[in-house]
Amino acid sequence: QVQLVESGGGLVQAGGSLRLSCVASLNMHTMAWFRQAPGKEREFVAAITWSGGTSYYADAVKGRFTISRDNAKETRLEMNSLNAADTAVYYCASQYGIAVGFMPQRGPYDFWGLGTQVTVSS
Repeated sequence: QVQLVESGGGLVQAGGSLRLSCVASLNMHTMAWFRQAPGKEREFVAAITWSGGTSYYADAVKGRFTISRDNAKETRLEMNSLNAADTAVYYCASQYGIAVGFMPQRGPYDFWGLGTQVTVSS
């Protein structure tokens, strides 16, 4: 069973930045971030392949968030220009391999972290 551990969440003022990290217990091909705000469905944020050659972003975060891979077990999410709408629990997800077209979907990911809270104050 693959374990994912997120870190880096916290409280930040609107316009500020945060960096999230996720470490997997095994090498993973695709790693992603999803988020869930209170009363809302869990939604896709960003995903990246193991080499970092392919990344995918939700429209809501394009140009503000950057996903990267340090190695086959770790991924980071740099979040800039944060606003209140970014407040959510952020979850790391991974899978051994996902076709690019399916990377934004929750279903293909078998492994999930417990989440880290990001709160943006306005």
